[in-house]
Amino acid sequence: MDVLAHLRVIDFTTDIAGPYATKLFVDVGAEVIKIEPDGGDPSRRVTAVGAELGGADAALFQYLNGGKRSLCGALDDADVESLVATADLVCIDEAAHIDGAKLRARHPHLVVLSITPFGLEGPYAGRVANEFTVQAESGSILYRGRPTKPPVYAGGRVTDYLAGVYGAPAALAALLRARRTGVGELIDLSMNEVMAIAGSTFADLSAHLAGRPPRTTPARSLETPSIEQAKDGFVGFNTNTAQMFQSFLLMIERPDLLDDADLATFGGRARRPEWPGIMAAWMREHTVDEIVELASSLRIPVAPVLDGSNILQNEHLAARGVFVEHPGGFMQPRPPYVIDHAAPFVPQSAPALDEARGSLAARPTPVAAQPGADPSLRPLHGLRVLDMTSWWAGPSSTHFLALMGAEVIHVESTTHPDGMRMTGYMFGHEKWWEWGHMFAAANTDKLGVTLDISKPEGRALCVELMQWADVVAENFAPRVMENWGFDEAAVRSINPNVVYARMPAFGLSGPWRERVGFAQTMEQMAMASITGYAEDPPLIPRGPCDPNAGMHGAFAMLVALAKREQTNTGVFVESTMIEAALNVCPQPVIEYTAYGRTMTRMGNRSPFAAPQGVYAAEGFEEWFALSIETDEQWRAFVAYLGAPAWATDPELATPVGRADAQDHLDALLGAWAASLDARATADELVALGVPAARCTDPRIVSEHPQMQARGFYETVVHPELGAYPSGGLPYRFASVDVWQHRATPTLGQHNSEVLMRICGVTADQLAALEASGTIGTRPRGS
Repeated sequence: MDVLAHLRVIDFTTDIAGPYATKLFVDVGAEVIKIEPDGGDPSRRVTAVGAELGGADAALFQYLNGGKRSLCGALDDADVESLVATADLVCIDEAAHIDGAKLRARHPHLVVLSITPFGLEGPYAGRVANEFTVQAESGSILYRGRPTKPPVYAGGRVTDYLAGVYGAPAALAALLRARRTGVGELIDLSMNEVMAIAGSTFADLSAHLAGRPPRTTPARSLETPSIEQAKDGFVGFNTNTAQMFQSFLLMIERPDLLDDADLATFGGRARRPEWPGIMAAWMREHTVDEIVELASSLRIPVAPVLDGSNILQNEHLAARGVFVEHPGGFMQPRPPYVIDHAAPFVPQSAPALDEARGSLAARPTPVAAQPGADPSLRPLHGLRVLDMTSWWAGPSSTHFLALMGAEVIHVESTTHPDGMRMTGYMFGHEKWWEWGHMFAAANTDKLGVTLDISKPEGRALCVELMQWADVVAENFAPRVMENWGFDEAAVRSINPNVVYARMPAFGLSGPWRERVGFAQTMEQMAMASITGYAEDPPLIPRGPCDPNAGMHGAFAMLVALAKREQTNTGVFVESTMIEAALNVCPQPVIEYTAYGRTMTRMGNRSPFAAPQGVYAAEGFEEWFALSIETDEQWRAFVAYLGAPAWATDPELATPVGRADAQDHLDALLGAWAASLDARATADELVALGVPAARCTDPRIVSEHPQMQARGFYETVVHPELGAYPSGGLPYRFASVDVWQHRATPTLGQHNSEVLMRICGVTADQLAALEASGTIGTRPRGS
C-alpha cells in the first residue's frame, strides 16, 4: 500500500518508540530514511532472550525497521542536512541530541515529532529515565498487581510502543495541515503523559468525582474472574456487566449463586474468601479450549492466555493470516488495519547499515497546496465525524479527531447508552448515567445525540448524518451495524465519499468474528503472558489495549482521508483490536520464531537492567523504583550508598553478576528502602544519572509536578459533574494552547442543535421524536 508514497520521513530515533512511529508510516508507503550513528542503532544488537546473533541484526530491529533506508551520519553532516531540508517529517528522541524548536525555525515547513520521557519543557525535562521509571512516575505501576504484593510493571516495553502509536497519528494530522498551509509543527510528546492515559484507566478522575476520599487501600486490585488456571493453561475472562457475570455463574454450574447480591460486584467477590475456590473447582476440570468455546457460546468475553510458543496455532489468528513471515526468517504480526481491502501485507527487509549512501534521490522542498490557508487552525479543523463507537477503544480514536479540531457527533440511544457511562462512582446520583468517569474522560469536545436506530425515524436521521459526515466510525460486534443495514455497501451507497471505519474486536472475518471482546480480552490473549510475577498467574496490563486500538484506528482513518483526497472517492477501513494489541507486543512471537526461546513474566525484573525493582519506602503505599542499566549507573549508585561492603563485591561489577544476584540484591535494597523518602531519594539518584522514581499513585497523578507544569490536565466544566481535571493529548503542539474546550456531552445534550442544524428537523418534529422515544436525554426506564 503506497498511500503516503509522497512523504519523506527522516528518522533520527533509536530503540522502539520512534522506530514504531515511523514503521506505521513506511507500512503505508512513506519513504523513511533512518539516520544512524557510527556503529548503528544499538537495538540492532539486542534481544530479550539473550540470543547469540552472530553478527546478524536482532529480529525485533528488523520488525521495527523493515522497508526503511539507512544512512550513517548526524544532523550537522551536509548530506543529512540536505535530506532534512526537503523532508516532510523528522522524528527525534533524547538520544538524537537535536533541538526540535531550532530545527523547525530553520525549516518552517517541517513537522518535527519529538518523543521523550517527560517532554521538552517542565521540571522533569531531560530527567534520566527509562521505560520502567516512566511507568512508575505516570501512575501505571501502582495500578497493577495483587494488593498483598508489591505492585508490578507491564512487561514488553509497552510504554515505548504506545509512545510510537500516539506519535504517528499526531504527526500525520500535522502533515495533512502542513500540506495545505506550507507550515509545519513541533510535536512535543511525553511518554509520561501517554501512560497517564493508557496505564491507569483515568483513576485520577474517578477519585476526583468521588470527592477525593482518603487513600486507605492500595490503588491496585484484581478483578475476579480475570485470568484463571484451567486444566492445561490459563484462560482470561471479563465480566464488565451483570449479565456477563450471571452467564459466568451458569457456565461454572453454580446457578444457586445467581441471587447472591454480594457476588454481583468485583468488590463483593474480593471480600468472599471462598470465591476463588468455587472458580478453581470448576476450572481445573476443563481445558482452555473447552472453556473458551463454552464461554463464547454464552457471550462472555474470553480468551486463552497465549505466548510466543503457541499463539501461531490460534485458529482465529491463523484463519485471518495475522502472522506473516519476515524476510529475516521469523514470524511477525501484519499491520492491524486494512484499507480498501488492500492486498495482503508483505514485510520488507530491514536496511543494512548505511546502505542508502549515494542512492537517495533529491527532491524539492514541500510547498503549500492551498496558499493562504490558516496554519493556526487545529489540524483537522473542518473534518466532520459521525461517531457510532462505544466503550473506550472506538471513542478514543474519535476523541483524538475531536481534539485535533474535527466536529465529532457521538451517537448513543436511550435504550443503549454508551457502556462507559456505567463506570465509576455513578450510584447515589439522580442522573447516575452522567457520572461514569471513563466516559467523562474519553469524550470531551464531542457533540452528543441519541437516536433509536431500530425505529424508522431514528434510522432515517442516522442516514442523514452519514450523508453529512466525512468519516463514519463504529466498533460494535460486526452483526450490530449489519443488522441495522449499515454494511460497507450500504454506507457507500448512502455517502460515496465517506471514510467508513469499522473497528471490531476480532475483525470482520474468521471464526471469532462475532465474539465479544474488550481491552482485557486482548490483553489476556496478546500481552498477559509477560506481565506479573513468575510464581503467580499472569496479569493484564490494565489499560493500554483500548487507546492502543483507538490510536491505530485514528492513524488508519487519517491514511484513508489522504487516499480519499487522492482518489476523490470514499474509503473503507477495517482496524482490528486484537491485531493492534499484537503489534505492540510483538516480541514474544518474533523472538520465539527467530530464536526458539519463550519470553516469560519476570515481575519487576528485566533482561536489560539489574537490579530493577519496586521497593516499599516510608509511608502508606509509598514505593521506590530503581533500574540500573549500565555499569556506570551501578558505580554511581554504589557511591551514593557510601560504598557498603556488599555493594563493592566484584561479582556485582557486571550486568551478568548483578542479574545472577537479583534475589540477594532485592532483599538488601528492600531493607534499605524501607526508611526512604521515595521522592527525595529518586531526585538525588537521578541527579547522579541513575534511573529512579517515586511510584505515583494513579489516583493523584494530576498532582505530579511535571503534569502540572505542562498543563496536561485541563479543566472542563460539565452540567452535572461541575469542573473536573481532564487529561488531554500527550503532546504539546507549538500551535495549540489548549486541547479541550468543552466537557463530555450529557446524554442527548445536543439533540436539538445537531438534528435541527444538520437534518433540518423542526421544533414540532423534535417534540414528536422525543414523544416516540426516538431521541431523549434519560436512559429508558430511569
